[in-house]
Parts: sequence; structure tokens; C-alpha cells
Amino acid sequence: MRTRARWLAALAAFGVAVAGVLAAPAGPASAESNGGVRVMPLGDSITEGTQVPGGYRIGLWQRLAAGRYTVDFVGSQFNGPASLGDHDHQGHPGWRIDQIDANIVGWLNTQRPKSVLLHIGTNDILQNYNVSTAPNRLSSLIDKITNTVPTAEVFVAQIITLSNSNQAAAARTFNAAIPGIVQSKVNAGKRVRLVDMQSALTTADLIDGVHPTAGGYDKMAARWYAALQSVPGSIGDPGTGTGQGTALVGTLSGRCVDVPGSTTTNGTQVQLWDCHGGANQQWTYTSGKALTVYGNKCLDAAGYGTSPGTLVTIYDCHGGANQQWNVNSNGTITGVQSGLCLDPYNLGTANGTKLVLWTCTGQTNQQWSRR
Repeated sequence: MRTRARWLAALAAFGVAVAGVLAAPAGPASAESNGGVRVMPLGDSITEGTQVPGGYRIGLWQRLAAGRYTVDFVGSQFNGPASLGDHDHQGHPGWRIDQIDANIVGWLNTQRPKSVLLHIGTNDILQNYNVSTAPNRLSSLIDKITNTVPTAEVFVAQIITLSNSNQAAAARTFNAAIPGIVQSKVNAGKRVRLVDMQSALTTADLIDGVHPTAGGYDKMAARWYAALQSVPGSIGDPGTGTGQGTALVGTLSGRCVDVPGSTTTNGTQVQLWDCHGGANQQWTYTSGKALTVYGNKCLDAAGYGTSPGTLVTIYDCHGGANQQWNVNSNGTITGVQSGLCLDPYNLGTANGTKLVLWTCTGQTNQQWSRR
């Protein structure tokens, strides 16, 4: 996906934004995004995306990117396809409310989300685990979340339907209690919001009687997105502050740092080209010091090279030192690992001139500005 961010003056007029990673492993991993509003998708396998890895997070991420919101999904878990720019989440297949409750404080203290997307309770019903008191457990979990991160916006979803008629009835009873729970938190001054996920899907949207199809997950994404948009600050402001990428323009050449042919192929060497405002010329500088394009590819010193002449390419973002850059007040962009400058090869200024790392000289061919 393509996220964009504006550049902040505090970093040589460059801003901080979310940096997506194009990778799709499963299981725990370190956070891949290092900027933007922190949003924690929290729950069970429906958050994780069983049957459709990434689940509703795919459609939500795409909507956020299209809306020019800069968001950092956070959590100790990690999965999803390439179309999901940020794979972090806190979804645990098979987990009930009490199991989330037992771990939530540690997760929140580590991740410090601004917004929490909570969809939980399905496994309490599927496992027939003290179903009558499930609303009480949910209420206690919400209290633990709001007490741990009192300034966070907590979005509490009524759970989606189930195909089994008895379980569906139990889900409706559970869901019927949630508006009152949420209202009691609101009355107490808590930042808690109700999300009607119950009516978002029908049994026709379920692939196995429990988990949504791709289309069903996308319906969930639409509900989450609408809920987030309705609360100012929950996902920042669209297209402002940290919302939009800009071009990198060579001072000597007047041309832009460009990905040839708008390709997304790993290892493609970047070049100078006439500025045209296309997505292949829009670069986002993150708080992790990455320069990203398309929202999921990073400017990369090929092969972790540190010698003059090292090719500068695009590659899947992985957070390595060869993908970290200092944007300096003198207009230069230097590799954190190498200390070398971003440089058009052989002082070139023409379209198609390839970019490399080179010893910093202070000349204008190594100076860059934003547009």
C-alpha cells in the first residue's frame, strides 16, 4: 500500500510517517512501523485474520492510505500479505476475553497505542466458557485498558455473527449487553466508543461459519474505518502534518529521485528523472530514519555496502542500518551505516542518471530539497 507523509521542519523540513514493510511471515516480530498514530488491532483469530491472513486489517490499511492518514499498527504479533503495509497486530487465535485480560497491561505499556480496536468474545461463546458472565469480563477488560492508557480511544465492537444458530443466539445476547457497557464507561468520562460490527456481516460472509471471507473482512474494515474517522485525533488528520510524502529534488540537476518505470522490484537502482509528482517520486522520511516509497519499499544501500559507488536501490523495508538515512540541514542525505552521501553518479544531471553512495564533498550534486 502507499502511505504518504509531509516533511517536518524539525528534520531538515522532512516529516515523520509510517513505514510499511512488504513481508508476510506469521508470529511475533518487532514493530515494522515507526511513525504515525499508533493503532492496536486487538482480539482473537478474527483480528489475526484466520482463513484470510491479515483479515480486516488489509482493507483498513488500504482505506487509511487512500485517505492519507499516517497510522502505525502495533502489537506483538505479525502476519498478512504484501497488500497490507503494516503487519503488526495483537490478535490471538482461540483466545477468550480472560486471556486477553491477563496480558493486556503488558502489551499496552509496551505499545502505548492512541487507538485500540477491540473485537473479542467469540471464543467465549464457541468454547461455552461462562457465557452468561462474558459481558462482565468484557467490562473489566475495558476498564483495564482505559486505566492503563487513559488517553487512548477504545473502540469496542459487537462481535460478528456465527453460523451455528445456538451460538448466533448467544452472540446476539452478548452483543445486546455491549451498548450499555460502553455507555457506562462514557458516563464515567472514559474514551470508549461502540462499533456495530454485529450488523456488518451475515452468515453469507463467513467462510467456515466463524471467520469472514475476504469480502466479509472488508466489510469489517469499512466499519472500523468509519468509526475511527468519527473520532477526531484517533488516526490523526488526513494529508496534514505527517500525512503526505514529497519529492526529493537534486539541487544541481533540478530532477527528482525516481524509481524507474514505477517498478516495485527489489534491487531496482533509483535514478534522476524529470519531476512529475508520481507515486514513484514520493518519498516519506520516518522516525526510524527510513526513506520509503509506495509505503512499503525503502531506499536501500545494496548489499549493505559501505564503500563509494555502492548502488542505491529500493528494497522491502526491514529496518536494517543500510536502510537508515540522515537528512541533514546542509541538504545532504547520508547513510547511517556508511556515512556516505546520496550522489548522482559522476556528477550526472540528465534523466536516467543512477544514484549511488559516495564520499561527501559538499558540492551541490549531493544536495537535495523537497517539493
